[in-house]
Amino acid sequence: MSTSDPELLARLYRTLYGIRRFEETCIQLYRQGHIRGYLHPYLGEEAIATGVCAALGTEDYIVSTHRGHGHCLARGGRFDRMLAEITGKATGYCGGLGGSMHIADPDTGNLGANGIVGAGIPIGVGAALGATIRGEDRVCIVFSSDGAANHGTFGEALNLAAIWNLPLLLVVENNQFAVSTPIDKSSRVVDLFHRGEGYGVDSLAVDGNDVLAVYDCATDARRRLLAGEGPILIEAKTYRHAGHHVNDPGTYMPQDQVELYKGRDPLTLCRRHMADDRRADLIQNEVDADIEAAIDFAHDSPEPDVDAFLQEYDR
Repeated sequence: MSTSDPELLARLYRTLYGIRRFEETCIQLYRQGHIRGYLHPYLGEEAIATGVCAALGTEDYIVSTHRGHGHCLARGGRFDRMLAEITGKATGYCGGLGGSMHIADPDTGNLGANGIVGAGIPIGVGAALGATIRGEDRVCIVFSSDGAANHGTFGEALNLAAIWNLPLLLVVENNQFAVSTPIDKSSRVVDLFHRGEGYGVDSLAVDGNDVLAVYDCATDARRRLLAGEGPILIEAKTYRHAGHHVNDPGTYMPQDQVELYKGRDPLTLCRRHMADDRRADLIQNEVDADIEAAIDFAHDSPEPDVDAFLQEYDR
């Protein structure tokens, strides 16, 4: 593992903690009535987006999911524009019209989140195919879920990526529940990385709570994709800290499992790798200040112009 690089560890911890604080802030704002619609927190899963995106080049693509705030932030999204989008303000990434589940930022290669489970996989295959046709040294990472592994798009798109040998990395974020259905009730094979093997795709599992393990795995996968050895599937095993969405109490989640995974919290594991509590605390203070500034930015931002939206819709 890359434990000898203190700057890398500090960068990873900043992203991990930033995602955690952002999600906690969104939950608070939701409870106060500032966020409409559904909100799917990424609490407990932060190491996956952080480790994968830290391994990418600036030219690479990502495709996100309904639980996508962490992906956007790890790929370089700003707290202020993210929070403005989620609270429906005109200064957000999509002008306040995308909300929590449809944030996109082409400037960072983020092709967008998606409210339809599994729908991002064929989009990612298209992006990887386009990069191949243009002869670009660029890979596409698709974040997906254990629930999506049972959708037809999963197998169809992965098969196309395989026969075309595309530079696609499919990251299955297995938090072990499709909404409230545990993985062992929806799949006889609970180790989902085996799904890729049937398509001739190199497939492996990684500890989704250990950011360094994820980073190392993604770094090697990207190297191999650029060498023409794609596609690759990584199953990152993790666990939500709470229910499927902000209003789901998660009572169906066995408490011993919740406590087991909270004992392996991604932030705790990363701080252990850092072995520098002073620097970790300094990072937290800096991120906390940035979050407060983002709240003010979103609060002071204007609502979207309805007339301008209608004129654009009529074009």
